[in-house]
Amino acid sequence: MFCFQCEQTAKGQGCTKLGVCGKQPEVAALQDLLIYEVKGLSQVALAARKAGIKDPDVDRFACEAIFSTLTNVNFDPDRFETMIRNGARLRDGLKARLKAAGAQVPEEGPAAFVPAASRQEMLGQGEKAGIPSTDRLDADIRSLRELLVYGIKGLAAYADHARILGQEDDAVYQFIYEGLAATLDDRLGVNDLVGLALKCGEINLRAMELLDFGNTGTYGHPVPTTVPLGHKKGKAMLVSGHDLKDLEEILKQTAGKGIYVYTHGEMLPTHAYPKLKQYSHFYGHYGTAWQNQAREFAQFPGAIVMTTNCIQKPQESYKGNLFTTGLVGWPGRHHIADKNFAPAIEKALTLPGFAEDEEGKTVMVGFGRNAVLGVAGQVIEAVKNKSIRHFFLVGGCDGAKPGRNYYAQLVEQIPGDCVVLTLACGKFRFFDQQLGDIGGIPRLLDIGQCNDAYSAVKIATALAEAFNCGVNDLPLSMILSWYEQKACAILLSLLHLGIKDIRLGPSLPAFVSPNVLDVLVKNFNIMPITTPEQDLQAILG
Repeated sequence: MFCFQCEQTAKGQGCTKLGVCGKQPEVAALQDLLIYEVKGLSQVALAARKAGIKDPDVDRFACEAIFSTLTNVNFDPDRFETMIRNGARLRDGLKARLKAAGAQVPEEGPAAFVPAASRQEMLGQGEKAGIPSTDRLDADIRSLRELLVYGIKGLAAYADHARILGQEDDAVYQFIYEGLAATLDDRLGVNDLVGLALKCGEINLRAMELLDFGNTGTYGHPVPTTVPLGHKKGKAMLVSGHDLKDLEEILKQTAGKGIYVYTHGEMLPTHAYPKLKQYSHFYGHYGTAWQNQAREFAQFPGAIVMTTNCIQKPQESYKGNLFTTGLVGWPGRHHIADKNFAPAIEKALTLPGFAEDEEGKTVMVGFGRNAVLGVAGQVIEAVKNKSIRHFFLVGGCDGAKPGRNYYAQLVEQIPGDCVVLTLACGKFRFFDQQLGDIGGIPRLLDIGQCNDAYSAVKIATALAEAFNCGVNDLPLSMILSWYEQKACAILLSLLHLGIKDIRLGPSLPAFVSPNVLDVLVKNFNIMPITTPEQDLQAILG
């Protein structure tokens, strides 16, 4: 195997024997084969679209298949084998329709791929389809192709989240096909691929807009909300991941059953949505970020449901209490495919739950674009009268790799006349810090999940319009942490918007070659984080 798509990849170069995430070589080979197949499917889908043929089943499959290969989503080889066989069936169906229409049908490379009859043979196909097979390529071309693939992985994830809530745009599917097909085109050079990477950022911005509309249109705009970090006496269920619709279904199905529902990880911001807040048994938040789940899940006395990413290998102490749904999966775990959460509810009722009430700390969430822009006048006046000196957007993915304490130390040292905006699970390094307020404006504003990056963009652009300047001219610094491919897509969206001076850490991507990094530095002044003291000195002077 060879995989270097996440920040924690072995030795900062690539995982070759076992994924740091827990991915086995068998799953790595099947994921590589699935991406290879979807590239071929993309070629056929583009030909079909030119002939006026579109298939929503193909569009849905493409996004789900790509999303399934993100870091910490699906580790189940059986499900990957099924997807690969379904993908070939859908592709061949498109080919038949193309032939019937008298159009030219792609019949080379991955467009002609035929899954092997046995799993073992399929693994051999996957090993040939993986990244090492592109060693003949120029290092920069390979780097940009992988950057584009990882950006499309993040884009597909956001598009799938949005589709689940009824929000789609055909332009998203069109670009996914164009982008993946482009990675097979040897005629494309560095400039072509850089342009496609930035185009991916543009289309990803649209996907995040669709997701924002789906979330807020379905559940209302988030409102500032105090969330308890303690627990209530009684039966308990924990929901992790990102999916609001899954959470809503669980809340509906647990109503009146004496079960308190808690959030974990990126589900924390869901407490701010009005439609979800109406459930009286939706109580509080338990634990921190995804990489701590082994310890935190072992101590949770109820059932646990993983929606979307980010799952780790379940420990013996709690694996019998763990359920998966949607695209997330681990071999041998109970997967709920039909959204009937009765098995998880029954398990919760058999487990002890919490023996006593515990108050614990509280945190504030719900500072999405609607809430922040609702007090924009107050914020603008505070900047003008110098009550607020600077804004810091400190957010992104958390992870287990050393060096991530930088973000907590940075927030601790940010002066009291500065405001910290945050989103995604990186905030769990400092989410419970009490930073006070500036004239009634909290100094720590939780914008939401990584899925809510659109809110951060809208806040920044609205402030720029109010001050009649560009985003790069605002007293705003972006200090981001990355881990997986959603973060790659968000970074490409920021670069598409022309945002410069982004500080990125804890390490730079292994798949970015020195020359490609040089292009990003020259055009956007992307820079690695250093120390909190040095970075604050450089930003504030």
